Amino acid sequence: MYINLFRIFLKIGFFTLGGGYAMIPQIESEIVDRHKWMDRKDFLDLIAVAQTCPGALAVNMSVYIGYKLRKMGGAICATLGVALPSFVIILLIAMFFHQFQDNEVVRSVFNGIRPAVVALICAPVFSMGRAARISWINCWIPIACALLIWLLEVNPIFILTAAGMCGYLYGLLIKPTE
Repeated sequence: MYINLFRIFLKIGFFTLGGGYAMIPQIESEIVDRHKWMDRKDFLDLIAVAQTCPGALAVNMSVYIGYKLRKMGGAICATLGVALPSFVIILLIAMFFHQFQDNEVVRSVFNGIRPAVVALICAPVFSMGRAARISWINCWIPIACALLIWLLEVNPIFILTAAGMCGYLYGLLIKPTE
């Protein structure tokens, strides 16, 4: 299991460009769909917890998943697997970047990758919205939160705190049936 965890997260780390948010669909595919180590609801909760903790999203998720499956050894294997590719790639780029930073082909490749990375980051947003049961009726909530953070530079901690309090009050006062 330890080698399997390391291998899965190594693959995710090597073949997912765009950071933690772009890794979410790949992690979900492996952990929820392929290996069935957790269900979608638990995975959505994991994303929420991983986002509120300091550190890289993919590392936080790998720690949680590894620990859930095999305690401390699993957390270490999964975290090493997901972080090692980035570490090696960044190290190699740092060593050789000065040799190709002004190359027009390299610059063009990076210009082409940028929009694809934005799409990789947007895709999990729609999956998470569906899993969180965001509909046309309540879609204003995440849009308003995103605009507050982006345009007014409201600290995300305040948004999360307010959302948590509103959710608690909603549950107390309205008691939705699920």
